Amino acid sequence: MHKRKLLVVDDDPGLQKQLRWNFEDYEVTVAGDREAALAALRQTQAPVVTLDLGLPPDAANASEGLAALREMLEFAPKTKIVVVTGNDDREVAVRAVAQGAYDFYEKPIDPDVLRLIVERAHVLSELEAENQRLASQVAAPLSGIIAGSTAMQEICRRIEKIGPTDASVLLLGESGTGKEVLARALHELSPRRGNDFVAINCAAIPDTLLESELFGYERGAFTGATKQTKGKLEFANHGTLFLDEIGDLPSSLQAKLLRFLQERVLERVGGREEIAVDTRVICATHQDLRGQIRDNRFREDLYYRISEVSVQIPPLRDRIGDTVIIARALLGRMADMHRGRIKDFSDGAVKAMQAYAWPGNVRELENRVKRAVIMADGRYIEPADLELEAVGDTRLPTLKECREEAESLAIRRALAAADGQVNRAAELLGVSRPTVYHLVKKYNIPV
Repeated sequence: MHKRKLLVVDDDPGLQKQLRWNFEDYEVTVAGDREAALAALRQTQAPVVTLDLGLPPDAANASEGLAALREMLEFAPKTKIVVVTGNDDREVAVRAVAQGAYDFYEKPIDPDVLRLIVERAHVLSELEAENQRLASQVAAPLSGIIAGSTAMQEICRRIEKIGPTDASVLLLGESGTGKEVLARALHELSPRRGNDFVAINCAAIPDTLLESELFGYERGAFTGATKQTKGKLEFANHGTLFLDEIGDLPSSLQAKLLRFLQERVLERVGGREEIAVDTRVICATHQDLRGQIRDNRFREDLYYRISEVSVQIPPLRDRIGDTVIIARALLGRMADMHRGRIKDFSDGAVKAMQAYAWPGNVRELENRVKRAVIMADGRYIEPADLELEAVGDTRLPTLKECREEAESLAIRRALAAADGQVNRAAELLGVSRPTVYHLVKKYNIPV
């Protein structure tokens, strides 16, 4: 088995020797000053550090030790740092803990007590690493997709089935739900993953330019066409073309795209030559295409061509539990912005995120988390940092409270459906009559 790593930062050779002996079953690295400590941490990646705050002995108010603490946490935010201080420096030790130290210990050193603190820090570090590993397995079934809810897990399973095929896919969902991320996942799961993934937003390009953008143009096809230019379809040859906001495709181009999907050949604007192109087309929209078909604004035959398989992506408000999982994943990705300064979301922030409807979906969540990372003053992000209203009761309900609330609601509904008849209510609930009487009394329900 590999030995656990421990970095000892202390300028006292005698104490260094004592700690080496006390932690003989550890892989101990010692450093005597701030620069050596940072270099050793970079080299060893030790998960636990003991740091003498009086480093060096004449440092006023342990400023050198606190500076070493800050720099080590900036480099490795998850490191558990146990600060060691003299009897007169308890206030400084508390400041160190407030700045991110795991714990503190006052001299003179009792080897057994210090060993217990270090071992506890190692256990916590290992648990956090294992928890992160398991969370990544649950929350990221596909590259770039964070899915903890049942709804999104089912979407991921569908994507895994569809990806290896050549079927045309229509991704449906509100803006900000991650349609392009899923389109890229389909591409990465397909045999085309070694070739280009080309994306184009049909709503972002003027109608007059969209045709040449998609199909390309020949030299002299229009004013300013000084050279032959390939379109997005050709650039995606043997790869995947993602047409975002397909509902905004002009009627004049719908027929031309339909012909390409049927024949797999195209003609550049101003050209006569038919060019064979092997491109998988994935489309997405937040609009109701069936409604557009009824209003004669979208071709029905094109709809069936682009939707050999349709995937309806749920909005974030319907993805139970995903909001906080995604927010914490985003916070982790922004670690370079906060450099370990922010530990997590407060309970109030978690409650506020769960209560908010997220009309902008994941895109809005990412925007608010990024802003909160910049604006937060403390170690935890608060509702105000997210620009969300605090919810009155920030305490999460216990499992017992949830069960009791569900039981009370079920009894009231059953009695209402049975016109107050306890026998009938018991039949509807599949329990005995005495059980219903017991629950009626427990929850003070009138009968």
